[in-house]
Amino acid sequence: MSGFLDSIRCGDCECNVDWGEKRNTIASVAAGVLFFTGWWIIIDAAVKYPDQDNFNHAYHACGVIATVAFLMINAVSNGQVRGDSYSEGCLGQTGARVWLFIGFMLAFGSLIASMWILFGGFVVPQKAVVYPGIAVFFQNAFIFFGGLVFKFGRTEDLWQ
Repeated sequence: MSGFLDSIRCGDCECNVDWGEKRNTIASVAAGVLFFTGWWIIIDAAVKYPDQDNFNHAYHACGVIATVAFLMINAVSNGQVRGDSYSEGCLGQTGARVWLFIGFMLAFGSLIASMWILFGGFVVPQKAVVYPGIAVFFQNAFIFFGGLVFKFGRTEDLWQ
């Protein structure tokens, strides 16, 4: 999956753009847009429904956990997980793998919790206002996919 931008053609034109050099930039911008969109949606819901009756503000915890997971997942490079560039430190390669695993567990957990909030808090009780539940779910989905794009969309070959 890490080479999906390498073979993109620009239609029928002969403008052969070298996406390999711009791959990290494109992935970083796309991940930033996804992350920003997620937080924009939840801020919109919080502004539109400021009272606790329609939108319990404890639901923001899922987005905060997703953001921490985003940072944890992208704090370790693929070389550190493989053991190519990281042999020192208190835990070495094993520590990097455990850190990445905990980050993914937090990311999946926040996504599942946002689904729980959507269905358990808004859809099943048939509340009149469902948008805050949808906003919580989409916030976590956008942050989750932004983290995946930022982790796996970039290549480390251009860093050296």
